[in-house]
Amino acid sequence: MNKVPMTLRGADKLREELNDLKSVQRPRVIQAIAEAREHGDLKENAEYHAAREEQGFIEGRIQEIEGKLANAEVIDVTSLNIKDKVVFGATVELLEIETEKEVKYQIVGDDEASIKEGLISVNSPLARALIGKFEEDEVEVQTPSGLKEYEIIRISYI
Repeated sequence: MNKVPMTLRGADKLREELNDLKSVQRPRVIQAIAEAREHGDLKENAEYHAAREEQGFIEGRIQEIEGKLANAEVIDVTSLNIKDKVVFGATVELLEIETEKEVKYQIVGDDEASIKEGLISVNSPLARALIGKFEEDEVEVQTPSGLKEYEIIRISYI
């Protein structure tokens, strides 16, 4: 399988979630299943069925995270020797030319993307248009609401 780019922060968040699932959530649900079994008849035991369902979710999520981490190419943008060029992991401040509104995004892996947090996927149209550009460059991006033009104000690697 191909390696998937991921920021150091994204990989750390996945590792934290994996640790929580394995060391806190899994033991908690195993205990809940054991307690529900003590109540007798498992066919009509809602607590038992709910705990088993939650256990299935936890185990599935553990496998999913382990798979993502196994296929991740973790990129620490602070260790790259890049001068003023937009690359994966860079934080880019943009000026939308038409509205003169400033926006700030970090280019991250698909699983890390969250527009609310200012994190855009490396595979998004905006990120693809920005990769390889420099400060003061202008880019055009086709969006659902039409063509938008941006000027790159600042690029940082944090």
